[in-house]
Amino acid sequence: MYSLILLTLYACKKGEEGKITENKKAKWIKNAFVSLESNHYPKVKAISWWHENFDNSLLKVNSSLESLNAYKNGVRSSTFITNVNFNSNKLIEPTSGIYHSAYPDFGGTEDIVTTERINNFERLVNKNIVWAYFSNNWYNNIQFPLTAVNTINSTGKIPFIRMMPRTNFDEGGPDPNYTMQKIIDGDFDTELTQWAIDAKNTNIPLLVEFGTEVNGNWFPWNGQYNGAGETTEYGDPNLFDGAQRFRDAYRHIIDICNTNDANNITWFFHVDAYSKPDVNWNKTENYYPGDNYIDWLGVSIYGPQKKDEDYQEFSEIMNDIYPSLSNLSNKPIAILEFAITEIE
Repeated sequence: MYSLILLTLYACKKGEEGKITENKKAKWIKNAFVSLESNHYPKVKAISWWHENFDNSLLKVNSSLESLNAYKNGVRSSTFITNVNFNSNKLIEPTSGIYHSAYPDFGGTEDIVTTERINNFERLVNKNIVWAYFSNNWYNNIQFPLTAVNTINSTGKIPFIRMMPRTNFDEGGPDPNYTMQKIIDGDFDTELTQWAIDAKNTNIPLLVEFGTEVNGNWFPWNGQYNGAGETTEYGDPNLFDGAQRFRDAYRHIIDICNTNDANNITWFFHVDAYSKPDVNWNKTENYYPGDNYIDWLGVSIYGPQKKDEDYQEFSEIMNDIYPSLSNLSNKPIAILEFAITEIE
């Protein structure tokens, strides 16, 4: 009873006139774990906290003692598991429970992968992780991230690779090199073929996604920069060109990996909870490569990343996106990123 009282106090602070008020980040985290355990979202089979403070966003789970204790209290439940199931080198959903994973602060470039960072996160939250999530930034060439994969594998975690077709970290515009049409046309097939061969040769089960949060126009692979709402310049005239190009670029990459027997890859399709811009051509279903290509659906669920942004509970955001993901496919769903800033 004493420890429960302490946990409650950790999540609260004195507000105006001495009243006890709950820390909003801690409250959001508590709501996340309670709603996930409630079985309101039965297709959700994995979660992954985004542990980083880029641009002073205070997304780290230990941005306050209240937030850290809310996370530790939630994740210690037996619902959140760290033993994994594979079938033919593919990650499959657990028979019960929800996989617990993280992006364990691999730096601003999202690719500074070290055993120390993984161990630090696990010690911090008193819970192991299933996978360690990191970015494979293409920059000026496409290379399989062998060192990072081996580092993660040495800790007993699964490497989760985000294939990021970007020359730089500039947001809100097209990439000067890696367009979806160039990928479709085979401009990078030599490099992608070697990537696939290197992935196969690891003999390690890998988790991979291409084009993180594709329905967000902060990334250059979004439809806005690849044809947007046009319908006559590419593919099926009944479909939007921008989303079609992403879909076909992703299919092209998976086809290359399959042709080169890189069968140790589990493929994820990753969207944001909210499409930006919120228009027909940018709907998540337009981008989906299809069940024959994708093994898991993935989604980012963020509360405010800055203090002045509108506040929504985790469950409110999930209630908005979960029906459309469930209707898209019967594949298991992973919350590939979730986090929130500290709010006074």
